[in-house]
Amino acid sequence: MSVQMVLLPVFVLVGLAFALLLGMAAARTRAITGRQVSLKDIALRQPNWPDRVTQIGNAFSNQFELPVLFYILIALALPLRKADLVIVLLSWVFVVARFAHAGIFVTSNDVRQRSLVWFAGVLVLFAMWLYFALKMLLLS
Repeated sequence: MSVQMVLLPVFVLVGLAFALLLGMAAARTRAITGRQVSLKDIALRQPNWPDRVTQIGNAFSNQFELPVLFYILIALALPLRKADLVIVLLSWVFVVARFAHAGIFVTSNDVRQRSLVWFAGVLVLFAMWLYFALKMLLLS
């Protein structure tokens, strides 16, 4: 697989993180300028943001939990030349799951739906790691 094909899902996932970051910044700015919260109420990272702002902030923070294992896998698989079509296809499935998870997070925030989509992403990522480990240990 070409480096571009392997990295494209990574770039898309990073784009999601930046989109959520910008959404969070905009929501926080609106909350402050709309006097829903004062600076002294959040200056020491107190959890005093309005619910909507917290919702978007949590969706952003979540991009630094499970996706870290994805980034590590790609960072290892690429230079070790183990990033093949299976890794790329599973990467896209993982990225779609992350978009669905973030979409649910910032809209309905239905915990049952969000949890199911999150778990689907976990299973895909686990399959990716298992596949990578087997390629490294058995097919080297």
